[in-house]
Amino acid sequence: MVLAGGSVGIGLSVDNIIVPSGETIVCSDPYVIDGDTLDCNGTRIRLAGIDAPEKPGHCREGRSCTPGDPIASGNHLRALTRGPVVCVPKEMDHYGRTVARCRSGERDISCAMIADGYAVRRYGYILCPG
Repeated sequence: MVLAGGSVGIGLSVDNIIVPSGETIVCSDPYVIDGDTLDCNGTRIRLAGIDAPEKPGHCREGRSCTPGDPIASGNHLRALTRGPVVCVPKEMDHYGRTVARCRSGERDISCAMIADGYAVRRYGYILCPG
């Protein structure tokens, strides 16, 4: 479900998640593509500010890919996104995916992936607590 709005300073509550006013994407059951990409009802969402290990065969020649276990990274993202996820789009990437900051409950998913050791900061600056 995609929600769009323009009310200033007013949030919308969806399944006990506070959605900031403005354009948001609310996904009740996201499908995890890999450790940094979700599918929300047909919308591909790339988590802003992070890079997770690539699946075998997906690291293009000449690219410096994030080390680690791509299966573990995807499984951790799957655990973090059980239940509703709320995303605030930032931009589109060169693959046509929506780059967004996403939350599950009170947790920022990008920050959780970094803090838990399943992704690294990359592609811009994100502010994470701690």
